[in-house]
Amino acid sequence: MRGAARAILGAGFSAALTLGVLGAAASSTEEPLLDGACYCRAEGGLHCLGVLTKPECDKRCSEALCDDWFWLERRACWNWGYGG
Repeated sequence: MRGAARAILGAGFSAALTLGVLGAAASSTEEPLLDGACYCRAEGGLHCLGVLTKPECDKRCSEALCDDWFWLERRACWNWGYGG
């Protein structure tokens, strides 16, 4: 009986340890949200909507009814020479 109880406790401890390690590894692999320049092309011009995260850029550009948009990771807005 003691051997079976030890085996069950050992297996439970091992499973808990494995799940804890896998959970920590999964949370550490998530990439941080980075800021970048968000550009919107509409009415023949290209305009920077600001330095935003990628999800914020997608949301703002879809709400602003941009014809096309793109996001440049870790870049500041540059409006010179783009007609904006």
